[in-house]
Amino acid sequence: MSNIALSSLVVISIVCIILLTSKWKLNAFISLFLVSLLLAMVAIPGKNVLTILQDAFGSTMASIGFLIIFGAIIAIILDETGAAITIARFIISKTGERNGTIALGITGFIAGMSIFCDSGFIILSGLAKSFSTKTRTPMPLIAGVLGCSLYSVHCLIPTHPGSLAAAGILNVNIGNLVLLGVIFAIPGFLVSFFWVKWMTKGKNYPPVIENKNILEKKEITHPSVFLSFLPIVVPLLLIAVGSLLNFMAAGDASVSTEVFLFIGQPVIALLIGVVFALLLLTNGNVQTLNSVFETAIEKAGPILIITAAGGMFGAIIKQTGIGTIAGIALSKTGLSIVIPFGIAFILKTAQGSSTVAIITAASIVSPMLPGLSLNSESGKLLTMLAMGAGSMMISHANDSYFWVITKFSDIHANITLRVFSTATAVMGITVFACVWIVSLFFL
Repeated sequence: MSNIALSSLVVISIVCIILLTSKWKLNAFISLFLVSLLLAMVAIPGKNVLTILQDAFGSTMASIGFLIIFGAIIAIILDETGAAITIARFIISKTGERNGTIALGITGFIAGMSIFCDSGFIILSGLAKSFSTKTRTPMPLIAGVLGCSLYSVHCLIPTHPGSLAAAGILNVNIGNLVLLGVIFAIPGFLVSFFWVKWMTKGKNYPPVIENKNILEKKEITHPSVFLSFLPIVVPLLLIAVGSLLNFMAAGDASVSTEVFLFIGQPVIALLIGVVFALLLLTNGNVQTLNSVFETAIEKAGPILIITAAGGMFGAIIKQTGIGTIAGIALSKTGLSIVIPFGIAFILKTAQGSSTVAIITAASIVSPMLPGLSLNSESGKLLTMLAMGAGSMMISHANDSYFWVITKFSDIHANITLRVFSTATAVMGITVFACVWIVSLFFL
């Protein structure tokens, strides 16, 4: 089959995934599986299609399965015990209500490292409304800042399924990606914070008039600040230490180094985070533990399946050989790091899900890496961050998170479009600009 025919088939398959998931609302796993199967049958008829699909599905699941499950357990416990609310109130108590908006942003940034952005917003929305009522701060301002802070880390840090799955597809060092993800998320959040303030300035948006948040009445049942921070901070510190030791002490075989390298592996670090999260449960009997575990597994299950299906789609594209051909052709344009950003951006804007966008983008980009001169460790890390930036933009009406912010903030969709959607575009462009500048020195 000619290169033009193969290219056309791959493009058609991508368009089919976008249409199936966005226009016809077909389940993402079913969409990815059907398109992968049909593409394989047409593009590589001489190969054992079923074996390729099974191997790719299994290898992707193996690379990220434990991480997603352990991350989901931590998120569920932080939600059910009220630990996220404790963190928010602690930060506001230190900054004062005068700086409450940025305090909520910081809370979202920290809590969002473990909690999915939609869950985090729902958990913290009651506190945001309460703050709006007490300080007469416009709700669109608070909702925009909180929404962006959660979103910035959700798209970049591989404690979340999208970047975690993409890291598995590209075979990226997850510890290094966690550190860089946090660093690059900071300018994205800061720019979006000032953008939201500017977009709401002088608009006379009203604050929330009445607050009926039940959580305000349960403050005595919330866990301590120290225990609330442990499940988030400890895994991140362990991963950071492990990554630094792996980089600095390659030839050191001391027992202490080996221990920290072991517990600094993302799977072990998150497992330790789960142990600290369990300390938040006041009733630690078997029934309570099983309830938490079952809820987390139920939530992680669909994510695992979609993630593995994305890896399967990428494997089929790789088998066609078109990724290498496209990489060589695109390398002549000099765009390099722009390509993964652009693909993720188009996919996100078209079908709404950041997770599906970055997984699909990784599947498409993976075979292109050598041709784009991005096959080094630093190249793959920057590729991941570029795709994360692309998966931020643009969150609008086809994104469930857009409606979570709109409905739980009691604001009109037009206001969310004006404030939050534009902020996601600015955030994504800012993060990518930082990635591009760094690439000038390391690629």
